[in-house]
Amino acid sequence: MQQTVATIIQHFLDYLKFQKRYSQHTIISYKNDLDTFFVFVQYQFGETPLVDIKTSFIRSWLADLKQQDMESKSINRKISALKTFFKYQLKQETIQVSPMMSIISPRVNKRLPQFVDSKDINTLFAHVEFPDTWEGKTQRLILQLFYNTGIRQAELVGLKEKDISKSNSSIKVLGKGNKERIIPVGDPLMNQVQDYIHDKNNLPDGHDRVFLLVTVSGKKLYPRYVYNAVNKYLGMVTTIDKKSPHVLRHTFATHLMNGGADLNAVKELLGHSSLAATQVYTHNTIEKLKDIHKKAHPKA
Repeated sequence: MQQTVATIIQHFLDYLKFQKRYSQHTIISYKNDLDTFFVFVQYQFGETPLVDIKTSFIRSWLADLKQQDMESKSINRKISALKTFFKYQLKQETIQVSPMMSIISPRVNKRLPQFVDSKDINTLFAHVEFPDTWEGKTQRLILQLFYNTGIRQAELVGLKEKDISKSNSSIKVLGKGNKERIIPVGDPLMNQVQDYIHDKNNLPDGHDRVFLLVTVSGKKLYPRYVYNAVNKYLGMVTTIDKKSPHVLRHTFATHLMNGGADLNAVKELLGHSSLAATQVYTHNTIEKLKDIHKKAHPKA
């Protein structure tokens, strides 16, 4: 009996979840990309068994995405999802040949990661007033954690009270691929975290006692809350285009590199699996050196 496309996709998503141990966020991205592709195929070419999916179908879909002015980076992510999906189908012998064999990803113009200037960060924490409310305390700690540790948004939302080690002055983070890493934390931030936990324990019963950061109603934080908080406060001190949690991660890494930190150490702190992902921050450092040279050198 032939499996439906929906069943085949679900088996693949289960493989990503239970064998590859991908995060829920990544699995949802894969599902969305695959659903979008198969809806397009059904609309354009009718009900098509998996074995009959042709390279020309994929090219038509990619052309359609391009017509919608989708960025090359987003298209590449969708191509990557399809390649992984069809590679899995080959292993399962659902198909004999992958239709992705001759598909080439479009070139992406590499942009240097945006980051917040040091003086703007100083303004944020020294001069911007955070309300003396639970929301104000939570939002200030969100920004402090992002800038002082470089953790990802999902890692921050998933932080638990038990991940905080006062004796070791560190936090334990569960990163991509369920890999744990330990990040050192300075005394000022550690004291702020401890004060937050103390204040949280004085809140009325019913608030979450597992996760570190909670909303005013005592529930675990959600991504949109975190994004809105970062966007709001960065908007008060900087004019850069992007004002997201990831920009603070870039800022953490760039400021470390500008301060002379070892590339391998930055890689470990960020939880990158390879140096290639970390090396982009050396470009920001080189750009800064060029700027200093241009302003200070008499012959520049």
